[in-house]
Amino acid sequence: MKLLDLYCGVGGASVGYAKAGFEVFGVDLKHGKRYPFTYLRANVLDILRDENYIDQFDVIHASPPCQTHSITKHLRNAQGNSTSKLDLIPETREALIASGKPYIIENVVGSPLIDPVQLCGSSFGLKVRRHRLFESNMPIKGSICDHKNQGRPIGVYGAMGDKPQGLDNATGKYVYGGQVASTIDEARMAMGIDWAIWSELVEAIPPAYTEYLGVQLHEWL
Repeated sequence: MKLLDLYCGVGGASVGYAKAGFEVFGVDLKHGKRYPFTYLRANVLDILRDENYIDQFDVIHASPPCQTHSITKHLRNAQGNSTSKLDLIPETREALIASGKPYIIENVVGSPLIDPVQLCGSSFGLKVRRHRLFESNMPIKGSICDHKNQGRPIGVYGAMGDKPQGLDNATGKYVYGGQVASTIDEARMAMGIDWAIWSELVEAIPPAYTEYLGVQLHEWL
């Protein structure tokens, strides 16, 4: 079966779906030179309007830009980086529903997904936690966090060597309880992605997440 990965980035999600048995194709506006499968550089929303192109796929995954909703926007603001990015979730969802295809939308905790499930890296033996939400028009299951056995996680965000591990909701300040990966090799191992550079890893989805979801999709398609 063919799966279309929209806003595919460096292909973390794509690799997971491929491991679950899908033939994967990716679409994004970026250069895609490290993307590991067939890649189309294009505007995702334009692609979603192309019925002839969409019809060839059995299922669609989409990861719309998430900076608007990510708690790390506070860190980026502190570092002088802008977070004024468009929220493409509603428009993407509308187009996916109109396509009539089975779909999954991925985004960060705090994003306006509808009845999502959550996945955590600790559930898959990874050193990152990277909680992510997944909305679908199919019955998918989330994972149960295993933070205790995971121990202190390795962060893959911001800049290598940073110390903030999370946002204290009471104070709005970052607390220091862990360590962001200090080398690219440490970050790659923590994510289960061995082909990406740092700027790609900070936005990627661990393949273990979508392999887990892909196995479930096969049961329903």
